[in-house]
Amino acid sequence: MSDIYTYLLEQINASEAAFCRFITANDASLNSHQYGFLVSKAAAPILFDAEQVRERVNLHKSIKIRWQNDFETSSKAHYYGAKKNELRVTCFGENFPFLKPEYIGSLLVMCKMADNEYIAVMLSEDEDIEDFYSQYNIASGSKSYVIKGLSTTPDDDLHRNLLEIINATQDFPGTREMSDLARQLYNQAFRISDRQILSDPDKYLLKWIDTEYDLFHGFEEKCYRPVYTNPFADCQALIDFSNVILNRRKSRAGKSLEHHLADIFTRSNLRFCEQEVTEDKKKPDFLFPGIIEYRNPAFPDEGLTFLGAKTTCKDRWRQVLNEANRIGHKYLFTLQKGISTNQIHEMSHENLTLVIPNANRDFFADAVQDELISLNSFIGVVKEKQDRHFEAILV
Repeated sequence: MSDIYTYLLEQINASEAAFCRFITANDASLNSHQYGFLVSKAAAPILFDAEQVRERVNLHKSIKIRWQNDFETSSKAHYYGAKKNELRVTCFGENFPFLKPEYIGSLLVMCKMADNEYIAVMLSEDEDIEDFYSQYNIASGSKSYVIKGLSTTPDDDLHRNLLEIINATQDFPGTREMSDLARQLYNQAFRISDRQILSDPDKYLLKWIDTEYDLFHGFEEKCYRPVYTNPFADCQALIDFSNVILNRRKSRAGKSLEHHLADIFTRSNLRFCEQEVTEDKKKPDFLFPGIIEYRNPAFPDEGLTFLGAKTTCKDRWRQVLNEANRIGHKYLFTLQKGISTNQIHEMSHENLTLVIPNANRDFFADAVQDELISLNSFIGVVKEKQDRHFEAILV
């Protein structure tokens, strides 16, 4: 845990309200001529009076922001309610570092400390971002999120079904069962067919991840409330309890992505295996068509496909490069909201293609979007190989 991460947690606890959002290529002025950070409308009351926002008028105010506990900017908050219904924070002065391309994919967290005073922290390391999402139990697919100060309770068939399942279940389901339940509940609530899923797997993967987050959060409240509403014997007991919660959150987040991907591959009639051992006891997330073909020297190398799966990959993408030596070109699926152009080019030089949900494409610079593929396109690549080497698979 970095010092800046520890500082951030302290500021959130002391704040009136806080929100987070990923830095996109638009923020870095690579895909547009806009300047500054676009802010989710859900966070509007953190920057302006809620009643004024509801009136959909144009609002502007001066604010002070302290960045990284290091320097301050005299900035502006804007709400363009009359036409765009858009929030933006601008005016950071010369040599402001965080609107540069290398910060694409970093997580901005802003905390309201007083009426016009804010603390802002930029998290850039994968470990800090993943720890932060676990700390506040944020869904991995979230693009922006109100951490503190605002809350809404959805009222629809899906959430009523979630509550029904949570109330009827005595204890936490396992990670795979949790993912299965989330898909089942979402698909039933919105009457989603296999045909719909196969026509747009990128969309439904993110829907399932969001649903599982809500389901998990409900189980946490049910199972842990009897514990945290009673006094702890001592400080160590409190720390131990907190670690149990955080470790469960971290474990679920990574496994959730793998389980939902596996379900989509199964629905797509792809042959694959998960977490089978290759060289040096490495365990790739997915091998197509499977470990038997991978270990068979007679099976053609070009018929094999590797896919890694990481919720974030700014720092960790190189970990997959040596997980299956027979496969020269590898694929990595990520929920990461943007990566710098230089990193995408590095991946290309290392024969690695990034696979992303279609909805995340605009987080990346226009100049590198041709080097990215969607989940649907990746499935097409594997299907083409599977069809071409069908006879070899059967041998």
